[in-house]
Amino acid sequence: MAELEFTPVDMRLDDPSTFDGIAVQGVHKSFGPKVVLEGCDLLIDKGETLVIIGRSGQGKSVLLKNIVRLLEPDQGEIWIEGHPVTQLRRRPLMELRKNFGMLFQGAALFDSMTIAENVGLILTEHTNWPLERIRARACECLELVGLVGTEDKLPSALSGGMKKRAGLARAIVMEPQYILYDEPTTGLDPITGDAINDLIIKLQQELSVTSIVVTHDMPSAYKVADRMAMLNDGRIIFHGSVDEVRNADHTAVRQFIEGRADGPLGVF
Repeated sequence: MAELEFTPVDMRLDDPSTFDGIAVQGVHKSFGPKVVLEGCDLLIDKGETLVIIGRSGQGKSVLLKNIVRLLEPDQGEIWIEGHPVTQLRRRPLMELRKNFGMLFQGAALFDSMTIAENVGLILTEHTNWPLERIRARACECLELVGLVGTEDKLPSALSGGMKKRAGLARAIVMEPQYILYDEPTTGLDPITGDAINDLIIKLQQELSVTSIVVTHDMPSAYKVADRMAMLNDGRIIFHGSVDEVRNADHTAVRQFIEGRADGPLGVF
């Protein structure tokens, strides 16, 4: 029974060029002898919020980084709106990345730069905008995430939740079509974490973006997701709506969402 349930979900497309979303097709990624993704397939519909759940170390963050080619797949293909991004050269790849915003686990703010400078950095690097316009756009994004008045502060003056929101402001500054969230509520208290969840929903609705959220925080996953997928041993082993995940009789899914040590996933 356990072996049957661990069979990866088949999401291979005969013609990924016709799919108007993100298609991860047979992606492998290893680091030396450590296999992280092993023939991973995943389809992400345009405009949805897809939440990827799974235990730590199963390849969730690695999958995000492969989608935007911050990491290079060893094998397989990734298609975005019908275009094979794994075949792109440097210049078109850089243009593609402008359509993506990413919130990293630790917010990844530069300590020596003000919050406005952090948020506007990508505009400084990839546009010819004057500094006044870049600052105005940074302040606009900070207002959208509830950080009015922080633009001249350093990251050290902000709480963990405020740093996450500043990271979100930076993720949306280029008006991306896709936002990737890597453990957006990790390290936050429940109230601050829920405020981040509300921001994810707000940005998805107001900006009409496609959102991909990696998390093992089930209350957060249930709240923000349109659809969920579970990654285990480098492959998607279950996917469905929030209700389908919540009511799944798949033993590995049940063990994970209930947070039990006993079950087919083991402990270590």
